Amino acid sequence: MTNGYFFSADAEKLDRPRIHQWLSEQSYWAKGRSREKQDAAIEGSRNYGVYDSRTDQQVAYARVVTDGVTFAWLCDVFVSAQVRGLGIGKMLTAGVVEDLEPLELKRILLSTATRTSCTGSTGSPT
Repeated sequence: MTNGYFFSADAEKLDRPRIHQWLSEQSYWAKGRSREKQDAAIEGSRNYGVYDSRTDQQVAYARVVTDGVTFAWLCDVFVSAQVRGLGIGKMLTAGVVEDLEPLELKRILLSTATRTSCTGSTGSPT
């Protein structure tokens, strides 16, 4: 179902105004977050996106805060309402996990107030 979309860890591709709008207006955890704070969070994190292959438009975002040795916190995970249900969240988390694999982290934490389906059949992020 994710045909037509691609994952990227290239911070230059990020659509910062779109990310800010998603998080500050549509998320429950960052509602009201200022653009200045969002930009600072992006600068201090590893950032990821999923993009529409035809339009190059960003459709999902996540960032990771990590010590680069033992622990990472996957946060600000957001998938645009227009593409929810297509497996974009699974594609996003799988790309993040693959990007972090060379660090050999002991733990990657994702904490939510809602239960969503972005894990594989084993219960671990895919």
